[in-house]
Amino acid sequence: MIMSEEKLQEIGIVDHYFAKANVIVLSLTGSLTIGDRIRIIGATTDFEQIVTSMEIEHKKIERSEAGSSVGLKVEKRARENDLVFKVVG
Repeated sequence: MIMSEEKLQEIGIVDHYFAKANVIVLSLTGSLTIGDRIRIIGATTDFEQIVTSMEIEHKKIERSEAGSSVGLKVEKRARENDLVFKVVG
């Protein structure tokens, strides 16, 4: 069986992590859409998840583009300066 090759496309960096809410503030350098699979990688961080909730200024959005700062619900702890990648392929 041939496995599809997954690639990581860098789409942003974590500016802040709110522990009580499990939310990161993400500065986007690429586009992001609800349903995308992302991977967050840092010195002590490495996990994947599907994007299920995204907001700008407390308003729910479906998609955001490079240059935006978005709030993103995360399943595990992330840290400032962790890199965020979109999993493609």
